[in-house]
Amino acid sequence: MASGEKPAFVAVGRIHRPHGVKGEVVVEVLSDNPSRFEPGSKLLARREGDRSTKPLEILSSRPHRGVLLVLFEGFEERDEAAGLRGVELLIASSDVAEAPDGEYYFFDLVGCVCIDRVAGELGEVISIREDGGGLLLEVRDRRRTVLVPFVRDYIRSVAIERKVIELDLPDGLLEICASPS
Repeated sequence: MASGEKPAFVAVGRIHRPHGVKGEVVVEVLSDNPSRFEPGSKLLARREGDRSTKPLEILSSRPHRGVLLVLFEGFEERDEAAGLRGVELLIASSDVAEAPDGEYYFFDLVGCVCIDRVAGELGEVISIREDGGGLLLEVRDRRRTVLVPFVRDYIRSVAIERKVIELDLPDGLLEICASPS
């Protein structure tokens, strides 16, 4: 993917396993837009490592114990639904609204080069992690991987179009973030 280019698809969910005997599957929702999983919505299905996608249409969805149970057309029996285990649910990136000023989608941050005011280039963001304390950028260079807190106090600028995040990290933070413990 070229610098500043959006990915063709964005993950909005992941199918974990079948639930019950009527074809419902447990979906981990990765989108903050609940309408993505309304009956009649169409998503694309892709297996990890596969480049091809297949369309899926939602027949029904309902919350259940912190997850979403979804029934897809053509998978109305448990054995059929079991074949969807591990499938990633996608939408075209063109269907994603622009993020509000000062906010970023995870897929926009992945691939950005992080540059600290003192330490210089830290590497490229390879993933975003959420933990109880907030967001962490997983940044990798040729030598190491560090987890950098993505907090307003440490951010000088974010230029998604240039794929650059400029940081002003406190002294000693990088050593702590790269610590194996």
